[in-house]
Amino acid sequence: MFRKTLAFTALLSLTWWHATEPAQGADPAVSPQTPMGDYFVYIGSYTAAPSTSKGIYGFRFDSKTGAMAPLGLVAEAVNPAHVWPSPSGRFLYAVNWQTGDKTNGDVVSAYSIDHKTGGLVLLNKVSAHGDAANQVVLDPSGKVAATVTFKTGTFSAMPIEPDGRLGEAFYVDQHAGPRAPHAHGLVFSKDGQFAYVAELGLDRVYSYHLDVARRTMAPCDPPYAEVKSGSGPRRLQLQPNGKFLYVNMETISTVSVFEVNGGALKEIQSISTLPADFQGSNTTAEIQIDRTGRFLYVSNRGHDSIAMYEVDPVKGILKMVETFPSLGKTPRNLKVDPTNQYLFVGNQGGENVVLFRIDRQTGRLTPANVQVPISQPGGIAVVKAE
Repeated sequence: MFRKTLAFTALLSLTWWHATEPAQGADPAVSPQTPMGDYFVYIGSYTAAPSTSKGIYGFRFDSKTGAMAPLGLVAEAVNPAHVWPSPSGRFLYAVNWQTGDKTNGDVVSAYSIDHKTGGLVLLNKVSAHGDAANQVVLDPSGKVAATVTFKTGTFSAMPIEPDGRLGEAFYVDQHAGPRAPHAHGLVFSKDGQFAYVAELGLDRVYSYHLDVARRTMAPCDPPYAEVKSGSGPRRLQLQPNGKFLYVNMETISTVSVFEVNGGALKEIQSISTLPADFQGSNTTAEIQIDRTGRFLYVSNRGHDSIAMYEVDPVKGILKMVETFPSLGKTPRNLKVDPTNQYLFVGNQGGENVVLFRIDRQTGRLTPANVQVPISQPGGIAVVKAE
């Protein structure tokens, strides 16, 4: 059971922590076109007791200094466990995990973003077509949203209208196999033609073909790649060149690397997320790749750390570099910011979100002296502000 933390009303009376180190010089790994101004950071949360959170919280983020100024509760919602912005930055989408609503069940919610204030306005909600919706992701065009459900093992895709509203799902796949299905993560290919889904309960990674214009989805042939029984594939990231897929295995604390050939996946490596001398219990949660495709990060719950890897740009394989303390318990969610300078770490058990600087030459993490208290933080999204 997670310990309680300050209610958000108390949070607003606190002075937030901000970076005390001077800003570094120009980073050669960040192009002159990289947006460097203010951003809004949206953090979902788990709102069921003992949590004191009420929904989605907003912060104004200065990427030059790392400072985060709280905006407060920007959307009251039940268990907005994961959030995702539209490519345009105009809209934000959230899954509502275990709503307890017997009529509507779990849903995906659409919000418009006020780029001056950071406020959110609810547009609509549609069914997630399953119980325990845990992730929502948009395709690169911003015209399709997809979600997965943990308890019922469904994968569904729904259209996004020009005004940001969600349409009813045009595709729903109910996973089935020798054990109970537990779909837990998804990612779209850069060209938007494929979606890959991590199926934790069945130890599979599914592949689907998407036609955005026709609003159709279909399983690939073969429909999935199997991994070692009991591995528990959870979340996924694609190398920016699209040639390799990285999947963290929740149960056995490893990362699997797959060669990608359209919808066909071939596992080429499995590597631990833990130091060789670690003896305790651990599960992995989230995975992120930096925007250059050079460095990969995975959160360890139990070891309470972030595993960091170098990525071979040609072979796609990983080399463990180091594990970094997450500065809180149960690091669940990670997010690399749009400037590729920072990694946000949401410690669900530690009830804080911690900011780390990314060394652009080595990929190593350094605490940015920025922490914000949030009761049971969930997914993290970063959107450009005006």
